[in-house]
Amino acid sequence: MRLGVLDVGSNTVHFLVVDAHPGAAPLPAYSHKAELRLAELLDEEGGISEPGVAKLIDMVSSSLRVAEDKGVVDILPFATSAVREAANGEEVLARVAAETGVELRVLSGQDEARLTFLAVRRWFGWSSGRLLNLDIGGGSLEIACGLDEQPDVACSLPLGAGRLTGGWLPGDVADPEHLRGLRRHIRAEMATVVGEISRLGPPDHAVATSKTFKQLARMTGAAPADAGPYADRRLTRSGLSAWLPRLSGMTVAERAQIPGVSEGRAKQLLAGALVADAAMDLFGLEELDICPWALREGIILRRLDAMDSPADRRSPALTT
Repeated sequence: MRLGVLDVGSNTVHFLVVDAHPGAAPLPAYSHKAELRLAELLDEEGGISEPGVAKLIDMVSSSLRVAEDKGVVDILPFATSAVREAANGEEVLARVAAETGVELRVLSGQDEARLTFLAVRRWFGWSSGRLLNLDIGGGSLEIACGLDEQPDVACSLPLGAGRLTGGWLPGDVADPEHLRGLRRHIRAEMATVVGEISRLGPPDHAVATSKTFKQLARMTGAAPADAGPYADRRLTRSGLSAWLPRLSGMTVAERAQIPGVSEGRAKQLLAGALVADAAMDLFGLEELDICPWALREGIILRRLDAMDSPADRRSPALTT
């Protein structure tokens, strides 16, 4: 079965075409994406601006054309924090549906954490024992921990790299005072959930997902993307700590020159590094394995699981 996953995120709108069958790993067949940065295209009331809505509609329309060209039989469309938290989120969803026919499903932060955790569990398997997964998005940080395919704890915090950059680090080079304030803010926010997760016991396997973690791992010496999804990649706390002072003094253009860092995400790299550093410190982690699967794969896997249920073989099955 050829599926299309339409992921409307805070940074990127990504339409991924995959060949997927129950009991088999989904295989990417085609990728169509654009960095719209919806979380930054806001009006004075905190809603997605008219230009932002127009760009989103154009991207959804082009994704439908790709789906037709590539033989996609079912599309799983969803949106995360940018639409979820926009003041005009309901209006945006209605506009997209009216002009494209696509009804975006808005995931809660906990849904994001659970579905990403499912993907990580399937990738690493049961031998990983108690998994702890961290995912830094553009608008939020998702954390999940547990022994099964459903985590025992799943939470979402407003600590996305894009959100923090826009609110705390607007300049080309970070202001030291703003940097200290942001570091305090991140750690205070994260501390609200550390106890709940720590009560489960130390993880047997600590994992990270998302583009931010991949770029931080590459920055500190992990294998490049062209080494393939099965290359061993990890982020160490010592490596990240060594880079933080350097990142703090770099311009956005200088960050973009770091191997593995894309120009579009260079501005957010410092905020993402601060979140990663705080998480590794507060959860007592010396290293994080990088998982190539994340939210999109979790949605595909949940959809495939639903195919075994005669009650609803056509359900997008985004709920957890």
